[in-house]
Amino acid sequence: MPDFIFAYHGGKTPESQEEGEKAMAAWGAWFEEMGEHIVNPGNPVGMSKTVSAQGTADDGGANPLSGFTVVRAADMDSACKMALGCPMVADGSGSVEVAPVMEM
Repeated sequence: MPDFIFAYHGGKTPESQEEGEKAMAAWGAWFEEMGEHIVNPGNPVGMSKTVSAQGTADDGGANPLSGFTVVRAADMDSACKMALGCPMVADGSGSVEVAPVMEM
């Protein structure tokens, strides 16, 4: 089965410890649901810089990356169905970009 990267965009920072615990529980439940399909659970990421021929921009680009996960799925449709369970998608605060990892 091929691997797919889930690139997370958006999300929201919890405003209280209780909200943070609730968010962590939602992510934990989603990861548990995906089970053995998780190849690399990944992590959240900090503000990125965009490097191009024109130089380096400090703003993270038009749609900054907020984290990543690598999953294994039968095909793109299956990976996209898994991504629908992402807490950021469920609460409307973010999105998941799904892309196949190309074997070289």
